Amino acid sequence: MLLAGCLTASAQQQAATKEAFNPHWFVQAQMGGQYTLGEVSFGDLLSGNAQVAAGYKFSRVWALRLAIGGWQSKGGSDLSFMTTENLGVETWKYNYIAPTLDVTCNLTNWILGYNPKRIADAGILAGVGANIGWNNKEAAALQQRVQPGATPDKAYYMTLLWGGTKARVVGKFGAFVDFHLSRRVDLGIELNANMLSDSYNSKSADNCDWYFNALAGVKVNIGKVSKQVPADNNTVIVEKIVEKPVEKVVEKIVYKEPEAPKREPLRRDIFFRIRGSKISQSEMLKVQDIAEYLKKYPEAKVSITGYADKGTGNPKINIGYARKRAQSVADTLINKFGIASSRITVDSKGDTVQPYEQNDLNRVSICIAE
Repeated sequence: MLLAGCLTASAQQQAATKEAFNPHWFVQAQMGGQYTLGEVSFGDLLSGNAQVAAGYKFSRVWALRLAIGGWQSKGGSDLSFMTTENLGVETWKYNYIAPTLDVTCNLTNWILGYNPKRIADAGILAGVGANIGWNNKEAAALQQRVQPGATPDKAYYMTLLWGGTKARVVGKFGAFVDFHLSRRVDLGIELNANMLSDSYNSKSADNCDWYFNALAGVKVNIGKVSKQVPADNNTVIVEKIVEKPVEKVVEKIVYKEPEAPKREPLRRDIFFRIRGSKISQSEMLKVQDIAEYLKKYPEAKVSITGYADKGTGNPKINIGYARKRAQSVADTLINKFGIASSRITVDSKGDTVQPYEQNDLNRVSICIAE
């Protein structure tokens, strides 16, 4: 007997992937200038400044860094009224070092989302630390030439003169722009304001003392800065039909009793967006596969286990997200496809178990029907 058939073969093609942020370390070195707020002209109170830092970017928005800045600050007074001492606009300089713990916020990524091909990112920062000052000898020498009470304005007289090494609490806030020269190297500009106690410049003004830094330098990102994940956390299967030419086959027909079809377990992984438990349209096709399997095999049951990624949130929050994701699939099978609730088992692992190596793929409900 001649048998003519047409066979098809299918090929699977994964959907396009996207590049997602990956937490990583960084180091930074900057140099620039400083202006210490005072009662004399702007140019008289300018000095040099430098800063080094190391930190960790927890997410596309937030990072924590330990920054150590310092070099030199200046104070000044206009003492030209003391003609007998040949004094005029007098300035003095002193040294300091200021380690601070800073939190940075990338506003560009927050508002526009992560884009590794973006030319520049802008953000803000805030921190707290210590200012350790020393070498205030020039102020002490000038004070010897000024008699107490010689000026009616105490802001011009060093009533809060300090010596030796002096540590003070310092608060910092500022803004930055990073220009991306490559994936690992950024050229950055930073402006920050620093607030200390009234005694920093040795003068009393009944308010806080301030110094302002303008810095420019290089930031180097360490480790893997991004990773590839499926677009929208969904995997789409595209079927391609390939036709084969008709083949002529001559064979002897032998009758055999038909074998009972073997039932194989069915697994479908339903992916969700961050902090989400709503099933997307593309993932709904997977839920439909499960429903059709359960209708085909009335004795089969399905177990649904929800998960959450460890990279965001915390264990208490994530156990709730995982439970909602598993229950969302169960509710859809019951309400949309008419599957009896007695055939469905729901469980939640939170972020205690991570079935996938890639962090973002662990926002998932794994369904096994058998």
